[in-house]
Amino acid sequence: MKDLVAAALAAAKERGQDVADVPLTAIATAAGVSRSTLLRRLGGSRGALDEAVRQAGVDPGGRRPVRERAVDAAARLVAERGLGGITLDAVADRAGCSLPSLHAVFEGRDGLLSAVFEAHGPLPDLEALAADPPEQLADTVRALYRLYAAALEHEPRIVPAVFADLFSRPDGPAARMMTAHLPRMVDGLGRLLLPHVEAGRLRPLPMPVLVQLLLGPVINHVLLRPVLEPALGAGLPSRDETIELFTEAYLRAVALP
Repeated sequence: MKDLVAAALAAAKERGQDVADVPLTAIATAAGVSRSTLLRRLGGSRGALDEAVRQAGVDPGGRRPVRERAVDAAARLVAERGLGGITLDAVADRAGCSLPSLHAVFEGRDGLLSAVFEAHGPLPDLEALAADPPEQLADTVRALYRLYAAALEHEPRIVPAVFADLFSRPDGPAARMMTAHLPRMVDGLGRLLLPHVEAGRLRPLPMPVLVQLLLGPVINHVLLRPVLEPALGAGLPSRDETIELFTEAYLRAVALP
């Protein structure tokens, strides 16, 4: 079977396809046998070949790519167990792929968790907003509040799990994840806020202070809202009302006439 696996991998590489998408005729040609001989050696079905390829540490394909399946599986596990409860074995089992495939795609657990944050965190929306920012300062602040509130409420709840790990383990995987993504977050926020500083619309405070004054209230509110709603009921403003209040408060604190 090893020679057939090698032939299948060679044919897939040559055609730029997953093994599962390569016709048996092409695999037979690469193996130097006829199609009927190949089928006979496989017991009449290519399922045995796909399984042998999988056992060799390569996903034969024919399904969603390993990266997509692993990111989805890891995100569900993070929501269920937190970042600390994630192992590559558990992700491989949930995603239906091999450990070597995960290592090849993500280069370890931190790489996988970073991809999960990329897919379910605020970065894509932040960069899209920075690429086409609102003209008015108030609209920019309001859009940022909505963006981060949506990221915190997004299911599966990856961003709250990241904060939970940060608070409990300052040197844990969430800290490494945030360190890896921090330059992009700072760049996106800077492209949105610094033009208003340069135009004299925002006080020239250090960038970390501007960001903390902005995001601190919404992070605190959204994380605590599931606890506050049962206790306060109608006394708790809606999310949209809260965002308007935070926008007004931020502008009163840092905007210049």
